Amino acid sequence: MSQTTVSELMAELAALENPKMRAVNEKHGDDHGVNLSKLRAIAKRLKTQQDLARVLWATDDTPARLLALLICRPKEFGRDELDAMLRESRAPKVHDWLVGYVVKKSPHAEELRVAWTADPGPVVASAGWALTSERVVKQPEGLDLPGLLDTIEAQMKDAPDRLQWAMNTCLAQIGIQHPGHRARAIDIGERLEVLKDYPTPPNCTSPFAPAWISEMVRRQGA
Repeated sequence: MSQTTVSELMAELAALENPKMRAVNEKHGDDHGVNLSKLRAIAKRLKTQQDLARVLWATDDTPARLLALLICRPKEFGRDELDAMLRESRAPKVHDWLVGYVVKKSPHAEELRVAWTADPGPVVASAGWALTSERVVKQPEGLDLPGLLDTIEAQMKDAPDRLQWAMNTCLAQIGIQHPGHRARAIDIGERLEVLKDYPTPPNCTSPFAPAWISEMVRRQGA
């Protein structure tokens, strides 16, 4: 991919910038105002291009990095490369897409999950907990669910926001997916009251774990 073409692509992304959207995104820590549907349309046009993805990532520009995550080949990144990418992900949206679209599909996902969950940095640790939630739902064999509940019970109340949110998601998924641990998961949520007063739009499920668990179980008829 020629540098001129990369420059043209950067200009195309810059032209999508919407000041009002940026103002909304900045409240969540994201430094861009690009419509993500339009960004996905560009990615669809480009298709998969691993070399271009690496060039776009290296720009340190948030829309360019989001585009990179949509056109990359997740399995071609090395373990240390993914670790470095996570640690330099400033914007929450980049962080979330990296974990959700790339790391989850990587052969290094489990090794990184273990390493990140134990990391002293709350943002890195939150990525580990996001991967743990994925395993709770899709591949719980071998996970120590009572141990996870012990850790959540001890640490979630005072955890920084992103880590707290990730732990809370894991708590809810344990309660939703595993009936044998449901009562304890609900009890932990009720006692800690994390996200109990989180503003939830009408017709949306509250992130407060006891409410979230109860609603999802009701929908499943479980």
